[in-house]
Amino acid sequence: MSEAREAHQQSDHDLARSRHDHELQHQRLEQAESRATELSEQLRELERRVEYWRNQASTLEQRSATLEAEKQSEHNRAESLVREREELRVRRDELSASLETARVKLREQDVTIDKERKATTEKLELLERNRDALKHEFENLANRIFEQKSEHFSKQTRTSLDSLLNPFRDQIQDFRKRVEDVYTTETKDRQALRSEIKSLQDLNRQITEEAANLTRALKGDKKIQGNWGELILERVLEKSGLRKGVEYDTQGSYRDGDGQLLRPDVVVHLPDQRNLIIDSKVSLLAYQQWVTEEDEIERENHLKAHVEAVRQHIRTLSEKDYSQLNGLHSPDFVLLFMPIEPAFVAAFQYDENLFAEAFEKKIIVVTPTTLLATLRTIENIWRYERQSQNARKIADRAGAVYDKLRVFVEAMERMGSQIQTVQSTYDGAMNTLTRGRGNLISQASKFVELGVRVKKELPRTITEQADAGGEDDDTPAALDRQSDEAPAGAGAEPGGAEGHDGSTAQDSQDEPSGEHEENDDVLKD
Repeated sequence: MSEAREAHQQSDHDLARSRHDHELQHQRLEQAESRATELSEQLRELERRVEYWRNQASTLEQRSATLEAEKQSEHNRAESLVREREELRVRRDELSASLETARVKLREQDVTIDKERKATTEKLELLERNRDALKHEFENLANRIFEQKSEHFSKQTRTSLDSLLNPFRDQIQDFRKRVEDVYTTETKDRQALRSEIKSLQDLNRQITEEAANLTRALKGDKKIQGNWGELILERVLEKSGLRKGVEYDTQGSYRDGDGQLLRPDVVVHLPDQRNLIIDSKVSLLAYQQWVTEEDEIERENHLKAHVEAVRQHIRTLSEKDYSQLNGLHSPDFVLLFMPIEPAFVAAFQYDENLFAEAFEKKIIVVTPTTLLATLRTIENIWRYERQSQNARKIADRAGAVYDKLRVFVEAMERMGSQIQTVQSTYDGAMNTLTRGRGNLISQASKFVELGVRVKKELPRTITEQADAGGEDDDTPAALDRQSDEAPAGAGAEPGGAEGHDGSTAQDSQDEPSGEHEENDDVLKD
């Protein structure tokens, strides 16, 4: 019964939380609708502005012929605002469609929640009925327990209780699993809807900001135009894989041979202490006027002005002579970056000699596409350079490891020879102690048998080995040979045992100290 009550409380808690989440979802939808209302107000404001500019255009038409050019410019601005209004209307329609999609999803979730609520209510009713039935069965079982006292009926009662509780336990577990699945699915749907609404808001804000930035950049604000060009250049550098502050630097300060301070936009570093300079300060005002102009004669004039602006900037860069800056080992050419590829195409199609003139002045004009290919090539060069440096380091390290290994192997060979010499000396000494009937261990053991008091007897393994060795040969001649061999073996120890190469232990101790230090270095490594 307590488990059923807990399940009931948990279900109530989950329903309350679902209602709370549903209310939050409605609040977010209302906020989105409020945002749509604000966008509609902005659209109406833009329409009023368009009407105002149209009135201004009508007024300007009444002016004298000397003001005809100014009137045409205002008319073009009005048309630009109309296009902006159309774009905003399209964006508003897209947002409206997205909001409608969100409303549909919300209604679907409401239907799903209602179905789950009904299913939960049915489950609760089923639990209530099962609880009553279980209570009744418990009462019957209690009466049986009091009436039946034998072990047989006690076992039968436990079996009956298990048969009743197991289905109920299974139903509770199934209900818990279904509730958890419903909650998980609903949470995922809410998160997906929240992410979609946020992405729509971010997209709307990004489109507004980028449109405003592009409009300001192309309408003659040289500072904003330069910053916009540098921003495009920075994005190309990021996509190239080069690292800022490592393979390239921005806005560095350098002085030429006359001491004049120059600040190139970007300095790209090349292997072998070489550098490549990129400039992005070309003016695009005439190009913007050429794009927005409708009169063919005026378009021709603006295009000529655009070509002349590019040519003038090429002359300015050539006069700066970045290749002679102190501290820079730069090639004798500079990359002139044009952030808008159609501006590049328009200028160089109109004047086919412009590229040759720039090349003669050691200026190469690039666009985002060609600059990215160039920078990717430089990134590959740096990658190969790092691989080459790593290969040289690996080769040097391998040589050092090989030399250390050789010294270590030589030391181990000398150590093996010395160990063999010591082992031979040890075997001779042990033979003297343990072999033959008159060996020293057997004679010393006789002292204990004769009653000599000692603190601790010799190890049993040594005495047994001496007893076994004493049985090998007990003839007087063998004893004489053992007595003759013992002094020789004993005398070999002070002088040092000879190794396989004829050297002695004393000779090994007299080796140069430098060789021992080399061996110590090997062991440390």
